[in-house]
Amino acid sequence: MLYSILIYGSEAHVAAWAPDQEDDVLGRHAELRQQLRAEGRMGPVMRLAPDAAGTVLRVGSGEPLVTDGPFAETKEQLMGLYFLECATLDDAVAAARRLSFETGVFEIRPVVWFDPGMLPPHTP
Repeated sequence: MLYSILIYGSEAHVAAWAPDQEDDVLGRHAELRQQLRAEGRMGPVMRLAPDAAGTVLRVGSGEPLVTDGPFAETKEQLMGLYFLECATLDDAVAAARRLSFETGVFEIRPVVWFDPGMLPPHTP
């Protein structure tokens, strides 16, 4: 089954990490991606740009309302997401544990293909 891991957290908290803490977290992320690629279970991984302006669209009665964002009203902000193939939810939870960091919140949800799209991989 295909799972998404949505990563929520505080950009301000992450920006304040000491270099060794950042190296630890990013190293664990890289190790997991390398393992999943080798197993043929790695899907797209994306990080939202931390300081990018965004927009929120809310639909109520009448016309949709567009406001400055970039975030919907939540305690944490969406920082990035993974898509991976796992045999069970427990496997997806184990992957998320490897990604975890202090103040991070990881939402794990099964997903189904709706439209795989056609954008080529992009490297900044």
